[in-house]
Amino acid sequence: MVFSLERRKQDIQAMKEDTLDLLIIGGGITGAGAALQAAASGLKTALVEMQDFAEGTSSRSTKLVHGGIRYLKNFDVEVVADTVSERATVQRIAPHIPKPSPMLLPIYDEPNSTFTMFSLKVAMDLYDQLADVTGTKYANYVLSKEQVLEREPALQEEGLLGAGVYLDYVNNDSRLVIENIKRAAADGGYMVSRMKVVDLLQDENGRVYGAKVEDQLTGETFDIRARVVLNATGPWSDTIRKMAEEETFTPQMRPTKGVHLVVSSEKLSVPQTTYFDTGRQDGRMVFVIPREGKTYFGTTDTDYTGDLEHPTVTKEDVEYLLEVVNGRYPEAGITVDDIEASWAGLRPLLSSNPSDYNGGTKNALSDESVNEVISVVESYLDNKASRDDVSNVLLNLESEAADGGENPSAVSRGSSLTRSEDGLLTLAGGKITDYRKMAEGAMKEILAILKEEHGLTYEVIDSKTYPVSGGDIDPANVEEETERLAQIGIDKGLDEESARYIAGFYGSNAPKVFELVDEVDEEGELDTVDAIRLRYALEEEMTLTPTDFFLRRTNLLLFNRHRLDELKTAVINEMARYYGWTENETQQHTDELDRVIAESDLTELKQTING
Repeated sequence: MVFSLERRKQDIQAMKEDTLDLLIIGGGITGAGAALQAAASGLKTALVEMQDFAEGTSSRSTKLVHGGIRYLKNFDVEVVADTVSERATVQRIAPHIPKPSPMLLPIYDEPNSTFTMFSLKVAMDLYDQLADVTGTKYANYVLSKEQVLEREPALQEEGLLGAGVYLDYVNNDSRLVIENIKRAAADGGYMVSRMKVVDLLQDENGRVYGAKVEDQLTGETFDIRARVVLNATGPWSDTIRKMAEEETFTPQMRPTKGVHLVVSSEKLSVPQTTYFDTGRQDGRMVFVIPREGKTYFGTTDTDYTGDLEHPTVTKEDVEYLLEVVNGRYPEAGITVDDIEASWAGLRPLLSSNPSDYNGGTKNALSDESVNEVISVVESYLDNKASRDDVSNVLLNLESEAADGGENPSAVSRGSSLTRSEDGLLTLAGGKITDYRKMAEGAMKEILAILKEEHGLTYEVIDSKTYPVSGGDIDPANVEEETERLAQIGIDKGLDEESARYIAGFYGSNAPKVFELVDEVDEEGELDTVDAIRLRYALEEEMTLTPTDFFLRRTNLLLFNRHRLDELKTAVINEMARYYGWTENETQQHTDELDRVIAESDLTELKQTING
């Protein structure tokens, strides 16, 4: 069944009538991952999201499935092992989304640098072992200062010692969410966006058995009954918890804000993702990432206490990032007027487990411990020590680091699954890379509750091999599979570049997109490629507003800002025709899109700075 507005109406009716096994609150990556596993395992599952899917946080990340090499500064090996393992799993179940992208990490002779050339090489070798890429084309290597500048001549030369190159993956965060949501919907789950929880339903004993929701499209309010309710709302976790725990409520979230800025690659050209210390001795690192003819960079990481629905880019954010990036690329001279797009997002950190953006822990390691780890890793790489030898040293090291406070792995992993006395389950914290594993842990608890408290037995699917929507392609041969799918589009009359882009973007769903070539109006305002992408978004991806399409289904607003003005009116007109919007409704959607564009453009901020 297609995932459209009509499907939404059917799902709402079903939610009113059924008693669900599981109600998930929150349509970001955490909720979407849980919904996929639950629906695939046969649970009667519903998910409600008060905005568009991924709108709150999961479309506002650095857009990497990041291996977390910086954790190895403190030899937080368990976290990196988990992260690179999960990264490989995400690539297996969503092979059309994360793309391998070797990362350049230049090293400067500066106080408090994250790595030296020696410690970076040790970390990269260990990283490759954990990621199981030693001896492959993705194995790490070291560049001299001269080789770094030959590859990336715009980089700051002063103090440059060299660089390391290691494997990482670029990601499309909002696409990963919608592909999980679509698979859950295909497996019978009720996936409904723009449905806000306004209260939790509790019985006479205070036990949560569902939620009262308000349809943000119609204003209708109704109850949803469920045996288990999972709170997966990220930064909003405390808001939902407080609904049931007004007298005993204790906040557990400490959100931080991250900001990213987009400029033309002509203004700042980098050959590959580059990751470096800020040079400000503030313990932070910044990414500079090429994408679709643009370059974006970030992130800031500052505590946030403002409106959770509307974090914004401030003058201070811009000044910080421009100072760092212009410092590392002295000839770039980027100003606020060069910024073509931007976004601000919140990280749902736990206040009891506050790792910083860059990872790692606050526990200092003794020189003896560091030397012991370096020695055993070098011996292992020279085939003079076994993997068990390395494990023994690292396990002892982790225990030593933990003596000073919280377990370092727990601190840097930063996720939790808790069940309050009222029965509400809350899955909070974590990173995009960990989403499947977090959902897997939640599913074990959910199935135990259903069995012990309701006498219902289900067998959970193997989520390590169960693909998201669009992921039914061979993960070991993505390039070949993409070419095969692209040929379908070429046979439909599309040019090679467009066919390959669609095949790479939609994966095994690309043939559905190509089939629409015969249905779209050739005389319409949109060219064929844009027309079929919009039609697919409307019929198969619950795209309800122009902003949904431009920002979270296609990323056109972020990385194709130069095309937005020519496409905007045509897309709005086509959506108005498709949905039968009134003139007033069309204007409302136009105004909303204009507001989002102006915010991304930093229009008001530029006016303030420029006087």
